[in-house]
Amino acid sequence: MTGSGVHKRWLLAAAAAVALSGCATGPDRNPRDPLEPFNREVTKINEDLDRGIFRPVAEVYSDIVPSPIRTAVTNVFSNFSDVYSALNNLLQGKPTRFAEDTMRVAINTVLGLGGLIDIATPAGLPKYNEDFGQTLGVWGVPSGPYLVLPLFGPSTFRDTTGMIVDRQADPGAYIYPVSLRNSLTGLRLVNTRANLLGATSLIEQAALDKYAFTRDAYLQRRSYLIHDGNPPDSDGDDADTDAAAEGEAAADAAQGTEPAPASPTQPAIDPSQQPMPVPPMGPTPGLRF
Repeated sequence: MTGSGVHKRWLLAAAAAVALSGCATGPDRNPRDPLEPFNREVTKINEDLDRGIFRPVAEVYSDIVPSPIRTAVTNVFSNFSDVYSALNNLLQGKPTRFAEDTMRVAINTVLGLGGLIDIATPAGLPKYNEDFGQTLGVWGVPSGPYLVLPLFGPSTFRDTTGMIVDRQADPGAYIYPVSLRNSLTGLRLVNTRANLLGATSLIEQAALDKYAFTRDAYLQRRSYLIHDGNPPDSDGDDADTDAAAEGEAAADAAQGTEPAPASPTQPAIDPSQQPMPVPPMGPTPGLRF
């Protein structure tokens, strides 16, 4: 896609957010996705960029770079993420996890040759992937509407704010000279996209509507992470959705009918097992740089 074509799509997406804002209504509307027309347009743009640029580059990178080197690169950036994970565990009032994350950074940085080797995990120190979006959720801040970001993909208003804050705590943001920092950022993007090649293929095969599948899995996964694997039966962010589901179930019971089974083309998602879906170009919300 040419540069002018991309700009045109962005203008169309912005127009869709205004002109079609009233179209995301009706019985099938997801109350947590009031910006669905806009989000779908941004998703299409991200998919175009991915097909034309990011995925081919990631495939070449995966074919050329040996697996041990790719693992070492992944470990370095994972070590970066442990820094702000530790800070967020502290902000969430989890001193044990804060200490474990801090120990992970110290061990992998010193004994793991700057993070190239992950020594902490085999040593029994679990890896936590805490971010400021989760911290805001623990503090009781509502997630706000679902939002698809250009390049970064699935997010919410809360998680977008958290990503900006996490950037300030990421060691990668303070690497100089700037040219080296930019090069490492590019490597981080390509390496992460390469790690997700299998996940995007899975989504394409599993879902008739990739957008809805990715959105629903993302929101479930975020709730799962915020509650440390034990989300309540009714999360505050899902109150409208749960109430609607309960209303439909009550109506079915009053009429003596069985609730409709789940669509076979849109399987139920187990947040504890389902890998977090990603936008076609790459990761999110896992990518914080």
